[in-house]
Amino acid sequence: MPAAKAAFGKETFQFFWDLEKNNRTAWMAVNRERYKECIVQPFRRFLEDLAPDILRLDGEFDMRGKTGANFSRINRDIRFAKDKTPYKTQMYLKFQRPATGETGQLYVGLSAATVTTGFRIYSGSKRRESVLALIACPRVEAKPKWVAQQQKRLSRKYQSYWYSTVKGEWTKHEGWPNGVEDWKKMQAWIVRRQMKPAAATQASFRGEILNTFRELYPILKFTCIPQ
Repeated sequence: MPAAKAAFGKETFQFFWDLEKNNRTAWMAVNRERYKECIVQPFRRFLEDLAPDILRLDGEFDMRGKTGANFSRINRDIRFAKDKTPYKTQMYLKFQRPATGETGQLYVGLSAATVTTGFRIYSGSKRRESVLALIACPRVEAKPKWVAQQQKRLSRKYQSYWYSTVKGEWTKHEGWPNGVEDWKKMQAWIVRRQMKPAAATQASFRGEILNTFRELYPILKFTCIPQ
């Protein structure tokens, strides 16, 4: 068997560094092929490499390889944003079951300075219709000790934080959501770990990501997947 190869190289992170300093459409036009070579192709190869194990974890995950389903967009929506730079300086590979709205995801993201991987869930614009409201909250009410059990199992390795809106402002809360009242006002929840960019350039990176997904899949299942 040939030795396993790393999915990403230093050129991926160098592209993000350069994009941060040259976040303009004219620069991207000149560097479009470089973007494909350094970002798009490695991410697609990594998806293909992970796919068999991801489907063993959950055979209903969306694996079409589409932007939106598996890949984040590089273009920013600047219509209502104060920051008018046209491109995001990170890329995410994500796994979730097909859904009409927001649902939980397992993800890995690369930017110029860091690698993050974990679980995240957002309520979207219609919280009452979200999986947070319809699945996660009722389950936490029925099993109030569940969050504490996850915290005990994962907190040494993973960072947890969540968001609510306070007086109309998106507000971050560090730590694990504590009690049903937190869940009733929750707009998003993230459980993740961070790694240095060098980790993604090692052949062991694939195993690290799969191990993270296996450890966090029970959270996705509890909060998002109907029984």
